[in-house]
Amino acid sequence: MRKITTIKRTVLQSVQRKRVAAYARVSSGKDAMLHSLSAQISYYNSYIGKRGDWEFSGIYADEAITGTKDTRPEFQRLLEDCRSKKIDIVITKSITRLARNTVTLLQTVRELKLIGIDVYFEKENIHSLSTDGEFMLTILASYAQEESRSVSENQKWRIRKMFAEGRPNTGNMLGYRLFDGKLYIIPEETEIVKDIFDDYLSGMGPNAIVKKLNDAGIYTKSGAEWCKSTIHKMLRNEKYSGDLLLQKTFNMDHLSKKKQINRGELPMYQVIDSHEAIIDKVTFAKVQFEIERRAVKFCYKPQPKKQYLFTSLICCGQCGKHYLRKQANAGSKYMKPIWICATFNFRGKNSCPSQQIPESILLEKTAEVLGTTELDMDLLKKSISKIRIPEHNRIEYIFMDGRSVEVMWENPSRRESWDEAMRQAARERKLSIDERRHK
Repeated sequence: MRKITTIKRTVLQSVQRKRVAAYARVSSGKDAMLHSLSAQISYYNSYIGKRGDWEFSGIYADEAITGTKDTRPEFQRLLEDCRSKKIDIVITKSITRLARNTVTLLQTVRELKLIGIDVYFEKENIHSLSTDGEFMLTILASYAQEESRSVSENQKWRIRKMFAEGRPNTGNMLGYRLFDGKLYIIPEETEIVKDIFDDYLSGMGPNAIVKKLNDAGIYTKSGAEWCKSTIHKMLRNEKYSGDLLLQKTFNMDHLSKKKQINRGELPMYQVIDSHEAIIDKVTFAKVQFEIERRAVKFCYKPQPKKQYLFTSLICCGQCGKHYLRKQANAGSKYMKPIWICATFNFRGKNSCPSQQIPESILLEKTAEVLGTTELDMDLLKKSISKIRIPEHNRIEYIFMDGRSVEVMWENPSRRESWDEAMRQAARERKLSIDERRHK
């Protein structure tokens, strides 16, 4: 008698494909950037496509932004998508592509490691989820940071040598272009510069000049709308009178790249009549005198900016600008703090049809969303990345983990907030008006 062995049917399990994204920093310049980005997309498509258990989830690329900064927009978008669990593995060419700052690199890798996301560095052949990954990253990132410092010092030496020779290192200003170490006039832009100086001498203030330029559809050299600070810088820029004052600012260090005004820490170099002037020296001197005269007359003393609970957190869904805090009905008994779109505040509802929001409403709705009775700045920074106002009576809260919550609100009627004394005063005012009309 033959023995029959029964074999159970095996169900093949489908392989869960890993979602793999790449991060890169590409060359500056439109053509160079597009070519580099196209080449890298093609490379990573092929590289990731060779693995049957991987699928391409896109490439995040910042244009020629130094790896020492953590404010790169595509880098931040990559982190947001990782936090939203849209990516399983991040690939980058080398440690220096992700960050040259050792602290930034390790903080990023550790954060992604906690949520189970691996970072693979091709050049160094390191996986952040491996047992010795962080140790190797710490050593190699320190070398990368030191290399960044060395490059920065060489660059500073080169720029300071140029300054000592009387040559500027940048010509990013309206009316001029820098070519071969010298500023040359751009005729089609000179009239705008002259009009700004003439308008100021005629009595117009920076805000009025800004409004005039923006209303006329005239934009800055970068294509942005004008603002008060841009006008101030132009009026004080000695380059428009044909002179140069070099090394007015300097970078504090190679990591933060934060600019600081030179108040004697480093030598400055003045070059008289270095290039063709747009504004003659007499007119330029008159403008400087007028700036000082107005400063004395109005006794303007710049105040340090106050940080409120929602500062830099609320953005307008209509125009994209941030909301500002101000006092509505200032000086009256109805005075209350509100938050208002910067465009609406400075340019009116024709430029942005947004809506102001009482601070009391923001506090109430934010506390509800966070499930707390006490709000503080630390809690907001840890929990919420942005508060967006998409349209009237709607608030959208975008959390650090990528979630979003939308709430509705209504502005309580002033009449509902009146007490009996206020209602009686209103009745008496109405009776008095009626009597005057009758007479």
